[in-house]
Amino acid sequence: MQAACHDKRAILLPQVVQISKTGVMFALRTALRSLAVLAVVIGVMTGCAAKDADKSSGGGDTETEVIQDANTTMNTTSFHATGTTTAFSGGKQEIWSDPDKGFHLRATGEGSTGDLYCKDGTTYTSAPLLADMLKQRGQAITVPDRLKDVYVTTETGQGCDTYYKISESGQHTPAKDRNIGGRPTMAIQVFSGNASDTYFIEKGTSRLLVLESFRDGRTSTTTYDSFGDKFTMDLPAKDRTMPLDEFRTQVTGG
Repeated sequence: MQAACHDKRAILLPQVVQISKTGVMFALRTALRSLAVLAVVIGVMTGCAAKDADKSSGGGDTETEVIQDANTTMNTTSFHATGTTTAFSGGKQEIWSDPDKGFHLRATGEGSTGDLYCKDGTTYTSAPLLADMLKQRGQAITVPDRLKDVYVTTETGQGCDTYYKISESGQHTPAKDRNIGGRPTMAIQVFSGNASDTYFIEKGTSRLLVLESFRDGRTSTTTYDSFGDKFTMDLPAKDRTMPLDEFRTQVTGG
């Protein structure tokens, strides 16, 4: 696409889909994380756990420090990532993140491509991608042709790191530690119900190198690279954006 959250999906009425802001944010986060980072926006795209996993005894402090260091590193360093996703069947994702410019995710699945941007607490989601994410959560909507180039904006009140931040409920799993490209890593697992994310964090640099996810019977792998590189990142033009409430009115007629 994280912290535990309640599943407050918008309710599907017989002929009218009610798109709630909470539902959208849950879908976004779930999708971001599911996309093995696309699994965050409507509730977003990471899986939301009913409760945080308990820390195993005798290593909690070390695990917490490793996770905190990794989150700080990823939040203060630019990076790029590519991989598959559990959010859509056959889905793929590509990510660019820069602490000054923001966050950009491009998701491809089932013949369609959509983009998500984040900057200063605001998320911009292309209408087709938002529709796909809602569909995955049982909320089918039809995006009118006139809105297919629109980016729907939502105020998250959070930093863009919500799309890749590792939950401090994570547990070190020594049996999964391995070398990646000759670099030793520590495996941190985060469980959310029947879903799980395994983060491979490089020892010494605290960089996240690989994320492996399992969710809804699907698996995905995302690889992170290009740390410290510069990226071009242009947010959608203002005349191509629309607040969620207005988008909901345009789509549902009320």
